[in-house]
Amino acid sequence: MRFAKLFAVALAVVFTGFSASAQPLVDTSWAKERLSDDKVVFIDLRNKIDGGNYETWLEGHLPGSVHSDYLTAGWRVGRDDVVGLLPSEGDFSALAQKLGVSADSHVVLIPAGVSSTDFGSAARAYWTFKVFGHQAVSILDGGYAKWVKDFPNSIEQGSGIAPAPGDFVARFDDLAYATTTGVQAALGDDGVLLLDARTEEQFIGDAKHGKALQAGHIPGAVLQSQADAYDAGTNQLKSVAELSEIYADHSDKPIISYCNTGHWAATNWFVLSEVLGRQDVKLYDGSMVEWTANSNNPLGTQSNMDKLKNLFQSFTGS
Repeated sequence: MRFAKLFAVALAVVFTGFSASAQPLVDTSWAKERLSDDKVVFIDLRNKIDGGNYETWLEGHLPGSVHSDYLTAGWRVGRDDVVGLLPSEGDFSALAQKLGVSADSHVVLIPAGVSSTDFGSAARAYWTFKVFGHQAVSILDGGYAKWVKDFPNSIEQGSGIAPAPGDFVARFDDLAYATTTGVQAALGDDGVLLLDARTEEQFIGDAKHGKALQAGHIPGAVLQSQADAYDAGTNQLKSVAELSEIYADHSDKPIISYCNTGHWAATNWFVLSEVLGRQDVKLYDGSMVEWTANSNNPLGTQSNMDKLKNLFQSFTGS
């Protein structure tokens, strides 16, 4: 009986591929050592956010990587005038298979490595793989810019050979997924923390996303800009010690991360769930665009008195 159990565990390790050892962030040296490993699929996500596209990828990329534009390839879709939503299981299966992803693949997502918003592309794609049941996924820390800096003589140009179709089949798991109904249920619930990843201007209602019908924030939410997690000097996430301090004020209660379209919110989700290992962290993909589409959903804004109070405190330091 003992041997049978050990054999079952061994089989599980074999058939789950890299899932037991996949780290949320991998460095360029790790990637360099695995360029010839056909179980590792490198996906370059460069897109308009970072000033890139397929042509930019053709000019230079990690050897053997494939390009998939984060904004146009189907990573996020629109429904009922709401942008940035999770695609269907079938559509995501087709996208992943076309990129060569199989059930035993270790997916490594490559952002451009130029800004926190650009990092959000990789964080959101990472979350999408997790929601659809693929555990072996990582982000290349520092992205393509770090690769060019570390390995300038290991750059591939041109389209190369298209990958053989993979066999990955998406299976939706709502463990990290929040719906509008779930957010509505969290209103006034001290046991759930709503975490807003946007800018302070958008949070207090002085600005809004172009697709959001109203300005403001979800009532009871706490502002935690995703930019706080990112080192703009190195174009990498900050250290675990720094991130632990930045996010220390957020208690151990369950968290729903949101922003405008579930893009910035993905970075807060990634840091809390994957880097810091927090449990019960969900991402609301519809975020403020979906929330404000229903005029019955309440909104919070900062009053002029609160703004004056904050301004006074900023001058006095009190």
